[in-house]
Amino acid sequence: MGNKSILMFNKINRQPGKRFVKNLLDFSIRENHYDIAIAGGGLVGTSMACAVGKNSKLSESKVILFESASQKSFKKKAKDDEYSNRVVSINPGSKKFLENIGAWKFISDLRYKTVKKLQVWDACSDALITFNDDLMKDVSYIVENDLILNALEEVCSNLKNVTVKYESRIKKIVPPSDKNKMVHLEMENGDEYTCNLLVGADGFKSKTREVIGGQYLSWNYDQKGIVATVKLSEPTENVVAWQRFLPTGPIALLPLTNELSSLVWSTETKKAEQLLGMNEETFKDSLNDAFWKSYPKNELVSSATASLDKMLSSLTLKSFGSHQLPPSVSSIVPGSRAAFPLGFGHSIKYYRPGIVLVGDAAHRIHPLAGQGVNLGFGDVELLTNKLGDSVYNGNKIGCSRVLADYESERQREILPMLITTDFLQKLYSTSFAPVVLVRSLGLQITNALHPLKVRFLQ
Repeated sequence: MGNKSILMFNKINRQPGKRFVKNLLDFSIRENHYDIAIAGGGLVGTSMACAVGKNSKLSESKVILFESASQKSFKKKAKDDEYSNRVVSINPGSKKFLENIGAWKFISDLRYKTVKKLQVWDACSDALITFNDDLMKDVSYIVENDLILNALEEVCSNLKNVTVKYESRIKKIVPPSDKNKMVHLEMENGDEYTCNLLVGADGFKSKTREVIGGQYLSWNYDQKGIVATVKLSEPTENVVAWQRFLPTGPIALLPLTNELSSLVWSTETKKAEQLLGMNEETFKDSLNDAFWKSYPKNELVSSATASLDKMLSSLTLKSFGSHQLPPSVSSIVPGSRAAFPLGFGHSIKYYRPGIVLVGDAAHRIHPLAGQGVNLGFGDVELLTNKLGDSVYNGNKIGCSRVLADYESERQREILPMLITTDFLQKLYSTSFAPVVLVRSLGLQITNALHPLKVRFLQ
């Protein structure tokens, strides 16, 4: 065979090899390409995966969830397991959302506690506000964080179009460009993925938010939230959530069972460290003292609130209501005490082309209103519905118009809540008499006006 023939033979033989390599690369790219990638698991990220997977209009969409924790860490809860010290207060809207994605069934089959009444009062005056005095409606539902995660994991595991990658952390995010319309993700383990839409559910230290850019307003409150599971002195129906505003921050007791409650105590960082360093008996005494101790009352404040009550009574409006006493605590469940820092955060931008934020990645709120995870679920529900409607109408998933609508609607709802909660945090972090007077009168008026109370509750 001549040299020319050999060269031609080799050239012909090389062509299939090149085609094979190209096809292999194309296959690899297709395998690692997803319509929606979710950065961060947790309650909000995992619920996003469930919501997309359950949405009939998005049934053809490939979804991947990157969860930094290991799969082994998601231990299944049992009815007789010890209660976790991290719980959330789920409002009726969030309960409906969890029902719609199939997660609430797993929660209701195991355990949760319904709150029928909420009492909030000021330690520095006689002002208080009560919600749902007749116990006719459900105020909220107290559920352990890890139980909700268990339920969401169960739903995810049965969704054919959802893939969960555990122990997966994103190292680099390359947003879409004129040349490449997809988001490119580089993982810490070297894997690479592409997606049409990246959903950032990676918490208040969000890497996704940094890629979106724009101003992020944030500050620390110099407070920590202490959590613990506590045993009550005697069994009770335990359907009331109690919150008292102390000069150092709010303290709340949320019902778990007839004998157990969950503590959330927001206080100054230095005070929190002292409380964490106490033995259980001393901590228990400090806790009871925080709910029962009588603080000095300013005469001007007392006189003004009494006068306002008299005026409201003449209008057949009840401003003070019946002040119930919270249950006393007999002991702390060993090992249940923990603390986490408290702060405020809000991203001016919730999206850029191909990338969008949900949950704490977009907004961080003080726990005094108990709305953090509820706001996150609200993000997920609205975003999923908008994506589904857009795809149903023939649009590409995650088009900027849809993301802009999502940002606008959520900010209109979330910003008033963030501003109000931040204002209340500052308003109730002092015993300065003029401030106590203003907040006490405000609480009285709100308690007297039923429509206003209903609005606050909603």
